[in-house]
Amino acid sequence: MIDFAHIKDACKPVIARLDHYYLNEIPGLENPTSERLAAWVWNELASSLPMMSAVMVRETCTSGCVYRGPASE
Repeated sequence: MIDFAHIKDACKPVIARLDHYYLNEIPGLENPTSERLAAWVWNELASSLPMMSAVMVRETCTSGCVYRGPASE
């Protein structure tokens, strides 16, 4: 279990880096597709939210993606 306040606190710096900025000017998001954005968000949050199971990015109500972390080897 995790407190929603912990999730909110972990997401604040990620949101601050994205909100009101051109995504393609952020290092690692030069080609900001929903798939790359979901993976980027995962990488930004993985250390502070180790129980995270997925990141969902929606472009519209009918398109987007779900990223479930790096593939296992």
